[in-house]
Amino acid sequence: MDETQELEERFAQLREDLKGNYLQDFRENFLEMHIYEQSQFYQTLEKKQRQLVYAYLSPKELADMFDALEEDNENIKDYLGEMRANYASEMLAQMYTDNAVDLLNTLDKKQMGKYLSLMDEKDASEIKELLHYEDETAGAIMTTEFVSIVANQTVRSAMYVLKKVAKAAETIYYTYVVDQDNQLVGVISLRDLLVSDDDEMVADILNDRVISVHVGDDQEDVAQTFRDYDFLALPVTDYEDHLLGIVTVDDIIDVIDDEAASDYSGLAGVNVEEVHENPVKAASKRLPWLITLLFLGMATASLINHYEALVSEASILAAFITLITGTAGNAGTQSLAVAVRRLAFNDNKAKSYLQTIFGEVLTGVVTGFITGLTILVIVWIWKGNPILGFVIGMAMMCAITVANLAGSLIPMFMDKLGFDPAVASGPFITTLSDLTSVLIYFNIASLFMSYFIG
Repeated sequence: MDETQELEERFAQLREDLKGNYLQDFRENFLEMHIYEQSQFYQTLEKKQRQLVYAYLSPKELADMFDALEEDNENIKDYLGEMRANYASEMLAQMYTDNAVDLLNTLDKKQMGKYLSLMDEKDASEIKELLHYEDETAGAIMTTEFVSIVANQTVRSAMYVLKKVAKAAETIYYTYVVDQDNQLVGVISLRDLLVSDDDEMVADILNDRVISVHVGDDQEDVAQTFRDYDFLALPVTDYEDHLLGIVTVDDIIDVIDDEAASDYSGLAGVNVEEVHENPVKAASKRLPWLITLLFLGMATASLINHYEALVSEASILAAFITLITGTAGNAGTQSLAVAVRRLAFNDNKAKSYLQTIFGEVLTGVVTGFITGLTILVIVWIWKGNPILGFVIGMAMMCAITVANLAGSLIPMFMDKLGFDPAVASGPFITTLSDLTSVLIYFNIASLFMSYFIG
């Protein structure tokens, strides 16, 4: 029996437990599962079944499961709305602070205020503090459940603190050391604490070369730091190095997933996460791009119409329009993807701009030359006209080079203006390449008309 089938059988048993009101059996079977499996089961239930779950589980037990739910789950509002307000607010208070903040951010201000007003003052205060940070920054994704100690204490007392707060902390693998003013001065790993003598001072074994991120840093930059240093957690500080919280690797995995989806959505010109949207709503989001591209496409059609006389004289030219525009569009999309990627993972933007432009133009010349040479030979053999082959090949080379240049320049221009470079979508680059390719193609063809008419 594979894992999927085994899990389905577990889910079926849990539904039977709910149906038969077997409270104790349900609790035992449900709580022995991993919280991810719990969340998957929960999402398969109908409202009536979920009401039983709320009766059978404590707010703390449900909070552990809700920590595994994605905050962008479209049913979150419904889940919270069908709980008793006191139960929901206590459940939110029992969640890790950063996860609770993510869920509350999906609600309107009135609903958010209702749950916060019902919480314990301390819990509400911690959540409100995180709610103030700008979205997609280190402050917005950090958690305040971490372990910190002071330098002027022994390992024995540090371990006592660690044991006392470990249950509530999101991770205990790193213990951060602060001074009397709560300024970050170092870090100690759990291993260091375990292997050190109990009477040794924390100040003597701490690592004072601690990597941290600022509370206002963009989440992409935080993710890059995790990627560079392979950390499980990173401390978050303010301008005066006061320790405010930590960002954990599980949050960064979500950030990487979100950023990848955002970039792919930009490149595709559509929201790739709209899987569950109804057709009308999905169409309303796609139409603005399509209408914009339609007008840009009309410019290409007008340009072809402008060269109607040229095509009438040499109808063979029409056969290669889509070949040239399609190849150039593909090259431009490739260049766009490379440029967006380099901009996302290069701290030295000025250097990255120059390197990307030079590299993509050179790549365009090389690929354009080889592709152009290939099509020259094919057309020469096919039509028996080397000049026609030369025109097609030269147009292909120039169109690919220009498309590569556009694919690298446009995302950089967007980045300079402060927009996400990924919004310079693939469809836009492809349509723009059609326009430039047609212009290049017919201008080159007009210079050699006399050699292939007839």
